[in-house]
Amino acid sequence: MAKSRKEIHDEATRLSRELRRRQTKAEQIFWEAVRNSRFLGKRFLRQHPIFHEADGSYRFYVVDFYCHGWKLIVELDGSSHNGREEADAARSEIIEAPGLTVVRFRNEEVENDISGVLRRLEKLLKI
Repeated sequence: MAKSRKEIHDEATRLSRELRRRQTKAEQIFWEAVRNSRFLGKRFLRQHPIFHEADGSYRFYVVDFYCHGWKLIVELDGSSHNGREEADAARSEIIEAPGLTVVRFRNEEVENDISGVLRRLEKLLKI
């Protein structure tokens, strides 16, 4: 039996909370830089579910960071993403379908140069 939308939302909430508790070092660094509207006055959410419907089923992806004001998703990719470029691209395509933008940074970039990452993000936003 298929799960109801409420069950799917509850599952997404549980997973998001668990991922927040287990954030990576890069996620911690990025979160400190953007939380409480610290980055250009925009509010970011971390480990946020994005819901979509595909092939008649209701699903979700949990993204690393989401800024509703810019319709922007920031994904931080660690070594677990090595060799998954096609899967990541397909996931990004699904997430971008409703008009969202996905930007990816490597964990190493965030850990070694958060200022540079934020400058590049600002340039991408053309602010």
